[in-house]
This record gives sequence, structure tokens and C-alpha cells, in this order.
Amino acid sequence: MKILVCGGSGFIGSTFIHNYLKSNSELSITNIDNLTIGSNQENLKDIQSNNQYNFIQDNIQNESVISNLVKDFDIVVNFAAESHVDRSISNPKPFVETNVLGTYSLLEAIRKHDKLFIHVSTDEVYGDADHQESFNEMSQVNPSNPYSATKAAADHLVASYYRTYGIKCITTRCSNNFGPMQFPEKLIPKTIIRTIKNLKVPIYGDGEQIRSWIYVNDHVDAIQSLILKGKSGDVYNITAYEEISNKMIVEKILDIMDVSHEMIEFVPDRPGHDKRYSIDSSKIEKEIGWKPKYAFDNALQETVTWYLENKQWWMPLIDDNVLHPQPWTLNWSK
Repeated sequence: MKILVCGGSGFIGSTFIHNYLKSNSELSITNIDNLTIGSNQENLKDIQSNNQYNFIQDNIQNESVISNLVKDFDIVVNFAAESHVDRSISNPKPFVETNVLGTYSLLEAIRKHDKLFIHVSTDEVYGDADHQESFNEMSQVNPSNPYSATKAAADHLVASYYRTYGIKCITTRCSNNFGPMQFPEKLIPKTIIRTIKNLKVPIYGDGEQIRSWIYVNDHVDAIQSLILKGKSGDVYNITAYEEISNKMIVEKILDIMDVSHEMIEFVPDRPGHDKRYSIDSSKIEKEIGWKPKYAFDNALQETVTWYLENKQWWMPLIDDNVLHPQPWTLNWSK
């Protein structure tokens, strides 16, 4: 089986590649990545000499390159995305370009060459679940920010290509991921790194925003299961049901690092901040047999330890912008 992974040098994509190669000796993976913010060649340096792995640096919006590539593969898995809400508030343009136009480019190649397309999306497309039951796959999408709006647009494009052209496709909508090698702009690694550097840890608003968390290995395991057993045209939610407030996440990290909660600094909230994300993944559990394996507290401890022991990985990635307490106030158009 030959798989084209788009955006495979990022956090989730590189974990998928590592785990899938370990579990399948008959597999061949090519990773196409433009190596923009969030991607890191170091994530896959240990397999660069593996004859089952190949890397191409290019942009998924390059339609001629993508079409020529896709024809030689059985499956295309798309992790390529601009994914940080804060940056999307400051500068939505690259989110539209990568998340919408990039998906269009891939879909055109899929339509032409009749391959299976795994579209990796997010629970954020459903919008705010405050005072509501958890969203299932039949729930209406109602995105609240430019990032989630572009992902929802891509979801609709995939669904339209399935209905109109009959392409083979599966869409996944996963809750918040965490684990080793996550880019330092995200909540958990930023909290760990700012604490290591003895900087105050920012919390937006009152910190009571609730997110549903999943360890990255559970997420990529779900995707592998769907490649084998998923139903074409369907959407599958993926979560570990670990709903925790941002404030509690930060406090847990500080406790693991034996640092006082006085390191917390409450800052003004970002515009349009959703209060709660919550999804129901009983569909993938019942139909595919997938279930999360990692307990949140144990996985968080492992993640903190990884960042403490791998400063050489994250040090080249950080600057004042990446670690900024309110990134949406910066000019990300440069």
C-alpha cells in the first residue's frame, strides 16, 4: 500500500507516519510538506534513511505537482493545514489558501485519479457547545473563527465532491491533540516552555474555556483504523472525552513541574473565543471498534517530561512571537 501524506512534517502528521511505519512493513509513505510554521524536519529525521519513506517539499496548492503525485498512490491523507486560531484572527489569508484552496487542489487530483481521500478536520467546525449536549456527526457546523470557518468550508467541499463526483473519502473531526513534538505556539507546549524559561504563563480571560483533549497517538490510531474499516462518504468524530478547562490544564502542568500557580497571568480574552468544545465519538467506537488507550494524566506527564528532556528540539522554534501571551494582537502577515 502506498500512502501520500500531506503536511506530514507537522505534529500530528509526523506522529501518524512514525506509528504507521512501525506497524506495517509493507507500507510506503511519501510526505509532501511546504515546511511553513508548525512543520519541522526534525520530527522525522530518524526515518529519513528508511527506504519506506520519501519526502517532497512543495505546496498542496500546486495543482500540477499534486495531480502527478496522487496518481501513483492508493491513499491520500491530508494533515496540511494552518491550525492556530490566534494567528487566524490576525491574518486569515493563509488559512483560506491552505485549508480551502489546498483541499480543493487535492480533491481535483482525487477526482481525476480515483483514490481514497482521508480529510483530517477538527471538532471546532461545530462551534461553541456551551450549555449543549456533545455534538455528533449529524450536528450542524457553526464555526466561530477564521480557522474553524476554513476547515468547515473544506469539510463541505469534501462532502460535495463525494455527492457530485462519487469520490472515495472519509472526514475525521478530532478534539484537541497534545503530545511530544507539538509546535510551541499551542497551549500545552507553550505553558511548559514558558515555565522552563521562568516566564509568566498567560491564560485567556477567566480560563474557564473547556476543551476535550486526546493524546496524539490515540488520534492517529483512529485514522489508521478508518483507513482499513471506514465507510466512504462518512464523517467520524474522534475524542477521548477528557473535557478540562484551560485553567485546569495549566495548573496540572505547573503541579507536574512543581511550580507555584502564581506563575499564572490572566490576560484579556481573544475575540470570539468559544466557551466549550465537546463531541461524541460513539460512532467510530461502535462501527470501527476504536477506543482511546491513553489516560490523560499519564500522557500529560509523559508530554511534560519530553519537553524537559528535548530542549534541543524546541529551542530553535521559539521566539517572542511564538511565545507571545496574546498572539492575535501581532501582525502575522509579514
